Amino acid sequence: MGEHALSETRELVFVVKVGEKEVPLTEEVLRIVREYIRTPMSLEELAEKLGLGSWEEAYEFVKALPLWVMWTPPSLWEYRRKWVSCKTSQ
Repeated sequence: MGEHALSETRELVFVVKVGEKEVPLTEEVLRIVREYIRTPMSLEELAEKLGLGSWEEAYEFVKALPLWVMWTPPSLWEYRRKWVSCKTSQ
């Protein structure tokens, strides 16, 4: 991870690169990831929910996503993202 960019609204957005694609880390994406790690979801189903093309891309996504992010509650992620955004704009 570690990739980030400013969105059109000038908010800091963290992304995970999967090949040429970038998956933005949002509360919804983190909900899907937490569902993946807590239930018997296949990589094919994960790819479908994340809008990826194949289970291979879902596998690359999971490999690239740090464990601490996977276990971060979605509501805490939004707070953390805003905190980092405020710190970088100073």
